[in-house]
Amino acid sequence: MRRSPQQTLTRSRPRFPMPADVRHALVGHAVLGAYRARPPYQQNDYLGWISRAPLESTRIRRITQVVDELTRGDRYMKMPWRSRQAARRSA
Repeated sequence: MRRSPQQTLTRSRPRFPMPADVRHALVGHAVLGAYRARPPYQQNDYLGWISRAPLESTRIRRITQVVDELTRGDRYMKMPWRSRQAARRSA
């Protein structure tokens, strides 16, 4: 039986809840839809990375980076990234 991406995510590593300040930043910058369009592993990686920030200044910098990457749409953790839809359109 094949697992959905969400099932695979929950079985292989911990899931991180979305903190209120992150949700507020995503909604405030109108990128919540872009966040939700990302694969589940990327959503979880972003939240875990933000949650593990040792200082509040680091946390703010990480939230800013996530918002910037979602606004641009072509980055994931500072690496080039293209959605499957974008890859199909350019093929």
